[in-house]
Amino acid sequence: MWVETSQLRAHGRHPFYERLNEILDQSKFDMYVERVCRKYYAKTMGRPSLAPGVYFRCFLMGYFEGIDSERGIAYRLSDSLSLREFLGMGLEEQTPDHSTLSKTRRRMNLGTHKAVFSWVLKKLAVEGLLSGKNVGIDATTLEANAALKSIVRRDDGASYDEHVAGLMKTEGIEDPTPAERQRFDRKRKKSLSNQDWVNPHDPEARITKMKDGRTHLAYKAEHAVDLETGAVVALTVQPGDRGDTASMTSTLTQAGCAVMELAGKAAHPEAVGPVQEVNQVGVERVIADKGYHSKQVLQDLAEGGLRTVIAEPERQRQRWSGQRAAQVAVYDNRRCLNTNIAKSLLRKRGELIERSFAHLYNTGGMRRVHLRGKDNIGKRALIHAAAFNLSLILRQIFGVGTARQAASLATEAFFLFLLLSHAQIELSTDTSG
Repeated sequence: MWVETSQLRAHGRHPFYERLNEILDQSKFDMYVERVCRKYYAKTMGRPSLAPGVYFRCFLMGYFEGIDSERGIAYRLSDSLSLREFLGMGLEEQTPDHSTLSKTRRRMNLGTHKAVFSWVLKKLAVEGLLSGKNVGIDATTLEANAALKSIVRRDDGASYDEHVAGLMKTEGIEDPTPAERQRFDRKRKKSLSNQDWVNPHDPEARITKMKDGRTHLAYKAEHAVDLETGAVVALTVQPGDRGDTASMTSTLTQAGCAVMELAGKAAHPEAVGPVQEVNQVGVERVIADKGYHSKQVLQDLAEGGLRTVIAEPERQRQRWSGQRAAQVAVYDNRRCLNTNIAKSLLRKRGELIERSFAHLYNTGGMRRVHLRGKDNIGKRALIHAAAFNLSLILRQIFGVGTARQAASLATEAFFLFLLLSHAQIELSTDTSG
């Protein structure tokens, strides 16, 4: 007696992914991404492509499972019945290969991924989890998929070892051994400048000092976070050597546009969040740390009608001759820093932005990226941020924000049940005795 596998039903449903699919299906997520990705469809029928809903679900799953690479996502999908159910694929269907995920990502532009991120923001607004009044900004570094030993000179294309050998030759040392070259390089004064050096495999990566003190090729991910709910309102990936005052403009502009598009949008009566509606006038206050403090930044934000709570570093007495507007902006910000509201907002900024960094890059698996190019990394980071925002809804409904947390909660509940059962048995024994 034989039964075809196509006739068997996979009973591997995961309660977390089942609830996530309910949220996506109720909001017609698949119809939306089909419409957004329609421009990529060929006019004539060719080899069947990966459905947009399946493609984006794969990367949502990558965040929830903490998988750092597309190859890892493909392996995880191939051996999980519950994830097949999440993608809507049967036992007889082939799960997406890592090369399919990679090719699809390269063909879809960054704007398509931004559209999906914006769709999730609208879902947050409907669920009462987006205010937009107070926005905190901060940045973190992502280790690039490129090695410092592969860098070459921008002027002549010489490798680092060839450059050091050339310097030794000018001092009369011909044909040095590797050990001699290392000793010479260790003793000389040197600095690796992004103006002089580039990695040929990832030209957009920049030589950057990491948080732990190491020097590495890296990118910079900057977040704008709603300080009332913790939602990521905007995310940009920029060169690792770009200063905070220079990178802030792009991120804050995207955050302002995203909030203004949803300004005044009311939450539905059964919303899970505490916010009644998105702030009608958009972003009102910007909160940041000392790295973002400068005369020009504060003046530009004040001229844009934004209030600021930006921590001020210790500096020498400033000269304000001919800088009246900048002086007013700096002094207004300084007075605001002494208020209880500002101190509370700065504490929230540290808590909520660092939380988004931890979830997206540490447990989410993107602290060291496996992609190359600013736009490629931005695509993956945006879907990670969209998954993080969806987890805010799931946390309100389900009590947990990831599948692993759901599994831990179930394990704790099981052991609590065993303890209660054991205590009940002992109580019954003592009573009967």
